[in-house]
Amino acid sequence: MSLINISIDGQPVEAQENDTIVQAARRAGIYIPTICNHPNLPPGKGKKPAAAVWQGGVKIENAKDEELSGCGLCVVELAGVAEPQPACITPVGAGMEITTSSEALNKLRQEKLIPILARHPHACLACAQAAGCSRTQCSSNVAEAERCCEQFGNCELQKVVNYLGIHQDTPRWIPGERPKLTDDPLYKRDYNLCIGCTRCVRACEDLRGVGALGFVFDADGLVQVGTMAQGLAESGCRFCTACVEVCPTGAILDHKLPSGEKAKALVPCRSACPAEIDVPEYLRLIAAGRPDQALAVIRQRVPLPGVLGRVCIHPCEDNCRRGSLNEPISICLLKRYAADQGGAAWKEQLTKLPATGKKAAVVGAGPAGLSAAFYLARKGHAVAILEAEEHPGGMLRYGIPAYRLPVEVLESEIADIAALGVDIKTNAKVDSLEELTAQGYDALFLSMGAQLSRRLVIEGAELPSVLWGLDFLKNIRRGEDPQVGPKVVVVGGGNVAVDVALSALRQGAQEVDLVCLEKREEMPAHPWEVAQAEEEGVRVRNSWGPLRVAPDGTVTFRRCTSAFDPQGRFDPSYDDAETMELAADQVIMAIGQATDLELLGSGGGVRLARGLIETDPDTLATGMAGVFAGGDAVVMPGAVIHAIAAGRRAARSMDEYLGGDGDIDFSLSDHEPPSPCLGRVEGFAWQPRVAPAELAPEQRGQGYAEICLGFSSEQAVAEAGRCLQCQLRLMIDQPPSPPEHLLLLNEEAVSQVPESEGVFVLFDQEKNILVIQGAMNLRKGLAEHLEAGSSAAYFEYEPAPMYSKAESERMQAYLQLHGSMPPGDGSGGGDDLDDLF
Repeated sequence: MSLINISIDGQPVEAQENDTIVQAARRAGIYIPTICNHPNLPPGKGKKPAAAVWQGGVKIENAKDEELSGCGLCVVELAGVAEPQPACITPVGAGMEITTSSEALNKLRQEKLIPILARHPHACLACAQAAGCSRTQCSSNVAEAERCCEQFGNCELQKVVNYLGIHQDTPRWIPGERPKLTDDPLYKRDYNLCIGCTRCVRACEDLRGVGALGFVFDADGLVQVGTMAQGLAESGCRFCTACVEVCPTGAILDHKLPSGEKAKALVPCRSACPAEIDVPEYLRLIAAGRPDQALAVIRQRVPLPGVLGRVCIHPCEDNCRRGSLNEPISICLLKRYAADQGGAAWKEQLTKLPATGKKAAVVGAGPAGLSAAFYLARKGHAVAILEAEEHPGGMLRYGIPAYRLPVEVLESEIADIAALGVDIKTNAKVDSLEELTAQGYDALFLSMGAQLSRRLVIEGAELPSVLWGLDFLKNIRRGEDPQVGPKVVVVGGGNVAVDVALSALRQGAQEVDLVCLEKREEMPAHPWEVAQAEEEGVRVRNSWGPLRVAPDGTVTFRRCTSAFDPQGRFDPSYDDAETMELAADQVIMAIGQATDLELLGSGGGVRLARGLIETDPDTLATGMAGVFAGGDAVVMPGAVIHAIAAGRRAARSMDEYLGGDGDIDFSLSDHEPPSPCLGRVEGFAWQPRVAPAELAPEQRGQGYAEICLGFSSEQAVAEAGRCLQCQLRLMIDQPPSPPEHLLLLNEEAVSQVPESEGVFVLFDQEKNILVIQGAMNLRKGLAEHLEAGSSAAYFEYEPAPMYSKAESERMQAYLQLHGSMPPGDGSGGGDDLDDLF
């Protein structure tokens, strides 16, 4: 695109030939006031109204067949043109001389603000006591409807008005009775705050291509914005919240958005993932029919996507914003779909950096160890994994039954890790750290996992009929095919206990009771896994604790009245008077796991706490130089995704320790920016969560075939299409703010302030408002704050008559007599000033 030369406020500017004046000014960093224009939206001027809109249950029909005129604030002066021109629609021309600021323009802009402020509460813009206002304890002369809204201090309209000033003819706002809607899941709407700028309409229609919002002219000629049908869902809303982002007044706000960093609050699926997988991006690619690119996005953050797609606890889904609309997206299953259908194209983009000459050893081939090894190997380090078992995988292979995680899926992804040059040594039990350092390893990662069944000390626990949960699962996965009798009692409430119960059914049991201390809602096992067990016939008995196992197999339980203390700590309480007996051929205890830490010996620099390795939470460094640890050996109970995230964190720290930069991130995808256009989808809000195909309950017990069969391509595209694409809001630019008029709070600056009445504002070092104060003498008022050692760093002021001439004369007379003002200090908020008038 060719460039042309123009002048803005005497400054030479190169503009693109298709720019409007306001676009050229923004590129040059020159501020032009506007409230209806937005960097990402087409101009509102010239837009036509709808036939009717809805504000809640109120239908408003269009009363004028006119085009939108715009706010009129962006007017500028052009050399050789008699009348000011709107910068938002006027194209630049070669040699154009533009003036954006003059006394005449400011007067005109203040006049344009009059109708805007007449329909919007603006007591906050003139209040001298606004700083620290609670919005509920205003002076008695400020009606509650006019008090500051929750956008105070962050309101774009407020900033523009403060920059331009308020015209003396601006009328007081008269409260209306427009609807306030607070029942929608993601929005709060207050039509009393709407100024009719139509940004939200253009964001919905022109930016997103949805058209759920519109505007009309009412009988008074005012622009009224609303939904195209009675509700957002009926209007076809995609709930992307772009309208919230562009609203300049707070008429549309987020509903129940968590506080904190904006990106994390708006895209909680991504921030909730311990590995920070870009969930919206890979869902978008699946919806577009591109599982290969979706898999590439996933593999940028995790080396075991097929595993995670089957066994992840998916905190992303727990935080999915779609869930507040109806049901969360099946993010985990879509990850599995990408892993199963994405092919191997991602391997072409995977590059290994040159060899560093450094050696790292990883103890344990579970998810944490495999992940750390993958990222370290890609960085060019020589990595060996030392695994005590016959096959790699850790708990993925030996603790999770094949009906949840087929071994071929695990082996395929381990093969991809080995293909990067990782040397996986099996049957390689490590007896001591000294053994590894003697072999010349420069850094060590301890990821042994929790491979031992935690023992329960009760009467009869040593009987042959008592088995231990993790040992039972391991024996099955090793191919030993342990058989059980017709009646099995499983003790425990976690995921391992559920897997033990389901495996017992496949190993000969006809009746299985799963008994745990916790209430149903307190069980550590995931609700869907408990439901799956019940579908297969497992009886779940809550709030019972084992007391003894008799030689004939009878298990006695006592009632558990509470599994946790008031602080949420595990501290069971019992009612010994209430007991239960269950007959059993086998009792399988599945009450938790423990870590084997024998290789650490009794001394050394690796610290232990409560049977786990102590590490720095950020670096995973232990107390011994060059030794790092993660996974279930450090934090328990953990999940596979937490272990993978620990492997990533350890690889980052180990790379730095080995002389690298610690940057383990890389790209495998094409990085095409997503289109801001979502398009209209009828019935979008009501689209149900897609259910995957599964084996029928009567088929499951016949063996260890995978129960969940995943999504078809058609199902995956449909489910991914339910995503709100929340991340698109982060791509919306912020409108330029007015230039700051802040002055340093020092004697020199204060000495230049006029000795006239007006209002001054004090700011701290971060430019947060500390004080807004009216004063009869601006210089004196500022000097008093300076002499008092105010913590303020900056100030601004506006000379303006605060009272009529007669009122000012009375106040001056009072000062001459008494030397100070009565309570209220001339700020407009003290009721005692009434005595003067």
